[in-house]
Amino acid sequence: MYIMNKLLKFICLGALLAGCAGTGNRWYSASEKEAVSTPAMLQYGSYSANMYGTAGQSHKIAVLLPTSGKNAIVGQSIRPAIEMAAMEFAPDGLQINFFDTGNGNPTEVIARALDTDPDIIIGPVFAENAKTIRALKPSYLPVLSFTSDISAVGDGVMSMSLMPTNTIEAIMQRMKQNGSEKFIIIAPDSQSGHIMAGIAKSLNGTYNLENTGVFFYTEGNSESLRATTMAAAMYTPRNAANTRAKEILSDILNHEELSGTERVSIANQLEHIKKRDTLGEIPYDSVLFLGNGHDTKSLASFMRYFDIGVHDAKFYGTSLWEGGDMESDITMTGSEFATLPEIPTRFSESYQNATGIAAPRMAAIGYDATMLAIDAIYSNDDISGKLLNQSGYIGTNGLFRLRPNGSNERALQIARLNGDNTVTVIKKPAETFIESMYSLNSNNITPAESMSLNTPGVNPNKYLDLPERLRKKYRSKTYGANYTPAITTPELPAVTVLPEDDSDVSVTAENYEPVKLESVSRNYIESTEIIE
Repeated sequence: MYIMNKLLKFICLGALLAGCAGTGNRWYSASEKEAVSTPAMLQYGSYSANMYGTAGQSHKIAVLLPTSGKNAIVGQSIRPAIEMAAMEFAPDGLQINFFDTGNGNPTEVIARALDTDPDIIIGPVFAENAKTIRALKPSYLPVLSFTSDISAVGDGVMSMSLMPTNTIEAIMQRMKQNGSEKFIIIAPDSQSGHIMAGIAKSLNGTYNLENTGVFFYTEGNSESLRATTMAAAMYTPRNAANTRAKEILSDILNHEELSGTERVSIANQLEHIKKRDTLGEIPYDSVLFLGNGHDTKSLASFMRYFDIGVHDAKFYGTSLWEGGDMESDITMTGSEFATLPEIPTRFSESYQNATGIAAPRMAAIGYDATMLAIDAIYSNDDISGKLLNQSGYIGTNGLFRLRPNGSNERALQIARLNGDNTVTVIKKPAETFIESMYSLNSNNITPAESMSLNTPGVNPNKYLDLPERLRKKYRSKTYGANYTPAITTPELPAVTVLPEDDSDVSVTAENYEPVKLESVSRNYIESTEIIE
């Protein structure tokens, strides 16, 4: 069994923070002169061990993975893929050494790995460890890391993971293609969540999309998910507007002299409004979810619960939906997300035969990192130039290339959820980098803060067709302009009411009872328990 010990200076899987180091060394200039052409193949089965000369060529790779401790499952899923690549394609002179960053002091483990004088390092997984190795390693040593934190990479430490900038920009490109004009962001209330929201906001101008609200929720917290979507759906003001409209129509039927035609019209309007619990438009046509699949399913169910129908807003997401069991959720039918292409069957089968489990995405990334490391250190080319090849590579996760600042670019596909355990790829990933895929620079992203909905509120009269003689008498108020309700008790919170003018008339129907929250239909709720 080969032990891998030298892939840590080129690839770092950043989590989404801002900033990146760089001093103008060779990691910032090696690939600038190259013209973009056909990418090189790194896919499983494309190499032969005999393609590398072995005479007099002894090299070492150091691998930094947490194979014990609380994150052992991550390292243990990546290690078999690295060993597979080594056994298949490594020349006889290659020595691969594994170091467990989950056991003991990670800094000491990293120092021991560096003492072996590796040609390249694969790993580590987490941002803090990547920052440590960036500080300790020689400037020339490349590192292929598994962190997606942009602040942890640079100076030869590179990320092999999918960068959040890529997946967010790819789905926003799709939103624009679908005709979206206004959207809201719903993201986890975490450091990465605020940065992902900042990425999305920074792309507004690029794709001519208007962001009309930003909402953050506590991950895995049902009450937070409920309160967040209640605010995002404008449920409180729209419910109040609906109640007020029913009061007006009912009172007109009970107290006004109407012609036969007028009575039929008012009765029909009242019957129509009774079928829903809200009234009024929402100030967006799309919702961009930036959390994982589990939370997104709950959020989407709450959105439907709070009367945001499939024709009101379309749902979009990122690669974080992958593995979230989204395919069978009928609430998500028609939703689209940007993700990496499917892992090739041959690799998946080989991995499962070796481990007894299905190949996770990180295993495929570890395999590609190993293939790239072997190719780079046995190539006659300069190692930095090889790693920073402008034309990129095609691996088990599709087309990618590493960037001088430590980030990477990956070609993504757009998939649509069908609600029947199937997913349809509606846009295939690009095959080359000849045409630019992304415009956003991953450095210096400003984290986003919460932003209440940009809306004038809901005035029931806008949606009522009243006889001209009754319009002034039955004027209403505007409900919920820029209003975000705070859920503190099981009771529906009070509604902020903004007067349209000083001539507002209070009207009460004699035989009308406002609809209570408990009577709202729960047909859309499938997997989330509503606590009231």
